[in-house]
Amino acid sequence: MAKASTVYDVAAHAGVSIATVSRVLRRPADVRASTREKVLASVWELGYVPSANARGLAARRTGVLGLYFPNLDAMEELDDAEFHGSGLVEVVRDMPDSGLVRPPNLYFDEVLRGSELEAWRQGFALMVGVGRGAFPADMVNDIAGRVDGMAVLAQSVPDAVLEHVSRRIPIVLIAGPRRGDDYDHVSVSNAAGMDALTTHLLDVKGVTNFAYLAGPEDSPDGAERFDGFRRALENRGLDPDASPVLRGGFSRQRGREVTTELVNTGMLPRALICANDQMALGALDVLRAHGVGVPSDVIVTGFDGIEAGSTASPRLTTVRQPMVDLGRAAMRAMLSRLEDPKQPPISLRLPVKVLLRESSEGPPS
Repeated sequence: MAKASTVYDVAAHAGVSIATVSRVLRRPADVRASTREKVLASVWELGYVPSANARGLAARRTGVLGLYFPNLDAMEELDDAEFHGSGLVEVVRDMPDSGLVRPPNLYFDEVLRGSELEAWRQGFALMVGVGRGAFPADMVNDIAGRVDGMAVLAQSVPDAVLEHVSRRIPIVLIAGPRRGDDYDHVSVSNAAGMDALTTHLLDVKGVTNFAYLAGPEDSPDGAERFDGFRRALENRGLDPDASPVLRGGFSRQRGREVTTELVNTGMLPRALICANDQMALGALDVLRAHGVGVPSDVIVTGFDGIEAGSTASPRLTTVRQPMVDLGRAAMRAMLSRLEDPKQPPISLRLPVKVLLRESSEGPPS
């Protein structure tokens, strides 16, 4: 194997400075096209591959940003299957709820995509940790030792662990309000979005009979959305405690379970407000199966704005949050902190948009 070329070799071959080579590889748009083409031709001819270790030693950085989300996979359901390259094909009938296809956690997918795009745009790699079990500290500490900074879903890691890690690297919290800490925060207008949606149902649709399908008690986004729902009722002189609150996980299956219970007990409200789209889609599944008209009998709404809501039948009224932008904003806040560690804590709240669709408005006229 030939000796690996270095950045010095590329600079000499192209007749440019080392700094120019670095700009071409990390910020190509900042370099004149003719110079960029000359440098890239030298890179190709010499077979040069940038060394992340060398860059890290020079800059005292790893060139990697971290992202940690908890409990979003299904590791406990994985068996010790052996994989054999037989090349065989199995033909099966995929019945509804067969479990052959597991829907992804779409919120995490979109935040991850935004984080990865922004990290790449800024010349960094992204390390992702998806925690399971009762010991998130182990994974968070492991990631912290490999990255320059880390974004963490708020309230997913014990405060003591975050405080310990933040002594070494910048921490950005995604979702939820600031809780007396000095971390950088990025979130969306959860309460305002749910308030606006509920107010529309009150003022325009004339709804006064609600049930609320909430997320987990430890979800900061879920808590803000519930606050927005209650605020809308209070502002119209209604008692929010009169509306049943059914709590569970942010899953389609939980939406099905709760709605099945409402159907079986004859307790269906005029409007079922769900704290996320996945639960709302589960509610639509059950109502459709029982012949309950949406929105003629029951209005159903969600929150997030995932793609599946726009293809549901009927299409789901929801509050769309900018999930990709949330991931991008977290990475930008982290990089800003790396550049200026002494700046005041960043608090960024991104706007949301209420999307009125057929699950609340009926067929287009």
